[in-house]
Amino acid sequence: MQTALSEEIDVELSLDLYRCMLQLRDFELKVQELYRTGSMPGFVHLYVGEEAVAAGVCASLKREDLVYSTHRGHGHALAKGVPARELMAELWGKRTGCCGGRGGSMHTFAPEYGFMGTNGIVGGSIPLAAGSALAAQLRNSGQVVVSFFGDGAVNAGSFHESLNLAAVWNLPVVFACENNLYATEMAFYRATKNTSVASRAAAYAIPGQEVDGVDVYEVYGAAKKAIQRARTGGGPTLLEFKTYRTLGHHEGDPGTEYRTREEVAQWKARCPIKSLRERMIGSGQANESQFEQIQKDTDAWLDDAVQFAKSSPTPDPQTVLEHS
Repeated sequence: MQTALSEEIDVELSLDLYRCMLQLRDFELKVQELYRTGSMPGFVHLYVGEEAVAAGVCASLKREDLVYSTHRGHGHALAKGVPARELMAELWGKRTGCCGGRGGSMHTFAPEYGFMGTNGIVGGSIPLAAGSALAAQLRNSGQVVVSFFGDGAVNAGSFHESLNLAAVWNLPVVFACENNLYATEMAFYRATKNTSVASRAAAYAIPGQEVDGVDVYEVYGAAKKAIQRARTGGGPTLLEFKTYRTLGHHEGDPGTEYRTREEVAQWKARCPIKSLRERMIGSGQANESQFEQIQKDTDAWLDDAVQFAKSSPTPDPQTVLEHS
């Protein structure tokens, strides 16, 4: 199902969503290049293919709202407003990174932008998000909390306990499952009898919805409704975004040992960025020159982030015990 442009999703918003997705894609491809050439240290899990989820969800969040991420969190960070400079420098282990070069890819934290961190523990951020939602409720702050997690987390106790707690206390939290069909190499259908994540919401008497995670309009519409519901006291929602990572689980995993090339090709053909561009041009809502300008702006934005990170100083070894 393709959502048409409407008063809520007008041309300006559509171009903003496109720009965000393109930034996430190009940022990750640049990180891949830097990592493969040995320029960047550490370990990275890239978000290529899943951009519509982060862009569509975060478009309805305010700066003071909070996002809890996963090990695959660069897209969530950028979509929530973490500057590309600070994120790139953090991945590079530089002093100017959002964590001073101490966190790296899987421990990136930028609370000043409402980004409460990536997390190397599967399902580890879900109870943290529920706890933050409780704090927001007690403070009457009006904040909404979003917890991103993958299909690999939904059989963990942290998922079920957090949904139960959020439901009982009517917490302002949106549980956003990015179901990319594989937990590392484990196919979701092999790990559980019930492959509908959204249906699990019924056990806790909260709304659950399956969403086409490749259609940024569908993502935006479902997320906006859930966020508004949470913000106005309606309680939690479980959203299952059906999406796909077209690269391997991490850099170094070719992603072909447990998936067929045909499957990967089918999902690549549904590229959320290409699909939105073709839809807008085909409907006359935008033209090629507008997208060319967005690409130029993105190239400049990314080049600035890389040059900033590359030229930034490394942390002083004498500060190694700080924050410990």
